[in-house]
Amino acid sequence: MNSFNAKTTLTVADKTYTIFSLPEAAKSLGDIDRLPYSLKVLLENMLRYEDGRTVTADDVKAVADWLQTQTSSREIAYRPARVLMQDFTGVPAVVDLAAMRDAIVNLGGDPDKINPLSPVDLVIDHSVMVDAFGSAGAFDENVEKEFQRNHERYAFLRWGQNAFDNFRVVPPGTGICHQVNLEYLAQVVWTKDENGETVAYPDTLVGTDSHTTMINGLAVLGWGVGGIEAEAAMLGQPISMLIPEVVGFKLTGRLPEGATATDLVLTVVEMLRKKGVVNKFVEFYGDGLSHLTLADRATISNMAPEYGATCGFFPIDQETLHYLEFSGRDPERIALVEAYAKAQGMWREDDTPDPTFTDTLELDLSTVEPSLAGPKRPQDRVLLSDLAEQFKTSDFPTFSGLDYAQKRSTPVAGTNYELTDGDVVIAAITSCTNTSNPSVMIGAGLVARKALEKGLTVKPWVKTSLAPGSQVVSDYLDKANLQTDLDQLGFNLVGYGCTTCIGNSGPLPGPIAQAVEEKDLVVGAVLSGNRNFEGRVSPHTKANYLASPPLVVAYAIAGNLAIDLKTDPIGQDKDGRPVYLKDIWPTTAEIKEVMGSALTPDMFRDRYGNVFSGTDAWKQIDTVDSKTYAWKNDSTYVQNPPFFTGMEPSVNGQAFADVKNARPLALLGDSITTDHISPAGSIKKDSPAGEYLMKNKVAFKDFNSYGSRRGNHEVMMRGTFANIRLKNEMVPGSSGGVTRYMPDGTDMSIYDAAMKYQASGTPLVVIAGKE
Repeated sequence: MNSFNAKTTLTVADKTYTIFSLPEAAKSLGDIDRLPYSLKVLLENMLRYEDGRTVTADDVKAVADWLQTQTSSREIAYRPARVLMQDFTGVPAVVDLAAMRDAIVNLGGDPDKINPLSPVDLVIDHSVMVDAFGSAGAFDENVEKEFQRNHERYAFLRWGQNAFDNFRVVPPGTGICHQVNLEYLAQVVWTKDENGETVAYPDTLVGTDSHTTMINGLAVLGWGVGGIEAEAAMLGQPISMLIPEVVGFKLTGRLPEGATATDLVLTVVEMLRKKGVVNKFVEFYGDGLSHLTLADRATISNMAPEYGATCGFFPIDQETLHYLEFSGRDPERIALVEAYAKAQGMWREDDTPDPTFTDTLELDLSTVEPSLAGPKRPQDRVLLSDLAEQFKTSDFPTFSGLDYAQKRSTPVAGTNYELTDGDVVIAAITSCTNTSNPSVMIGAGLVARKALEKGLTVKPWVKTSLAPGSQVVSDYLDKANLQTDLDQLGFNLVGYGCTTCIGNSGPLPGPIAQAVEEKDLVVGAVLSGNRNFEGRVSPHTKANYLASPPLVVAYAIAGNLAIDLKTDPIGQDKDGRPVYLKDIWPTTAEIKEVMGSALTPDMFRDRYGNVFSGTDAWKQIDTVDSKTYAWKNDSTYVQNPPFFTGMEPSVNGQAFADVKNARPLALLGDSITTDHISPAGSIKKDSPAGEYLMKNKVAFKDFNSYGSRRGNHEVMMRGTFANIRLKNEMVPGSSGGVTRYMPDGTDMSIYDAAMKYQASGTPLVVIAGKE
């Protein structure tokens, strides 16, 4: 249908595209110029998919009419252009597709009918662990162990890559899905050949990872969804959503000397958390956008889940085109992006009138100060100048019931040093949030260089790691000779993947872990990640702070959270004189100079030229070329789920019964996250999942992680609410996945209680607080 006569053509460099024109539709809908850019994307989607059934003319009008009240109660059917997955959440989705193929075969059907209709990219990035670190061979050792641990999963994904249409796999060791998306996969304007026409439309997506939002920095509307929604999108089904409220965030000025994009995003997270933007779009506007690089914008968009919004959107402007050129995109595509955005009223200039928003707030970039966030929530920003005092006073008692004046120390076996409360035991340059931003990565390298020139070293109890989100980072660090400096401080390459940010920090050295456990020390981690929830980074670190990569290096040198890096020396030089953070902190001009000489578009073209091929280790994984998957009954990684057992050719809908006489399974507090509900990190030996694995003859050293075993429903069930820091108030004083089985009052694991309740036909509820 084309009720608003929006279908027209756009010619760019002698090539003609079919588009659904917003200006043409506005002739019927009325003036939509001041509609937020993000809602213009939704409006185009409604126009393009208007079919009179899933999308009606009234749906189109409802998006345009949003301008009248800046809110709407109307539900629309939105169809993203594509789907992005990572392997922890992607494997169970592919397992479901494989199970569907089995089911259709059992019913006498054709398995080829089960295929993604929307393009799907799965990037394997969540599996590499930091087992080895601080050495030239760390990368090779970690990759070898990754393939050993995950051989079954990788063989399954290789099968899926061959078996399904519209499904591509980016092999392990390439990078982090959101950074690969930013640097290569995203097109800003997508094209598709349909009925003899080439249709051009905004690049949009949903992903099975919450930080899918990062791509909004490139003006690509996208956010994270659950596995069921992602599978529906893969199969061409629309996503049902309310037309959202849009909060405008005005940025003015420019960042001051010494402040980083990380400091900015932590400030934005704090402000938006206080504002309250859950289930809302956030859209950035103002002249400050012209003073942010696209990598800076991507950092801000990445942390939308942390500030609670569905997405944090930046419109298309000259900086968007500059980044596309900088990252080696096709010139024809770049020309299309510019022409399309200008034709659709989706192009931003400094003098473009501000859109109309539901609500607004404002930040002068010049007021941003060096900051961290922690010790256990990303929204808890603390100024660098206040962190030492914050750690000593407000938060220390929450960890151990002690005052910092009573801090404890214990000798570390086999060494000549002691470990003390407040010591930093993990310093990780990690995560797409920051490793996608050359300014902070080069800044970290320059801090390392200046520290070495002063004779500074990393404290011996700190586990250091560098895990970039793409291989391009290694290329420019090598070209600038900064990787050598980072290596000398112990920040050797450990892998291209999420690592510490998603809980794959790997084990601490035995003597360090033993010292922490013996005294129950309050030790910390400093990481350039996006989340620091309890129990996520490491089971041994109770205080976890998010920081920029340069600050990660600085805290590795300082070695303790109770040192005030603004006023206390970070160490001593070769002559015993005090060295301060300001003495090794690079200037903006120094960073820009290195960026200008070390980064080239050819680096991106070379690295992404064969991005789907993989290494020899990937290519050598045996896989069967078949339409259906050959399930292995003894596999503890990939199992055929029971969803389709006994399924009939036709399913008659059954009404849901009322929930009566339910029992509470858990009574939880505030700030319960997906990490509490379904942790991705390490599996304890005495947990239900650990007991299941040992029963199936899996040695403890081979447990891997919860996330890596999500392709097995038996592990997923046992891992629900298994976070080691979960506090169920039904069992006062407890920690971990325990509950009280009623009515007899017996304490047991949440999984065991759930199974007992299921056996007795007792419905369950889980109660939790806000956020």
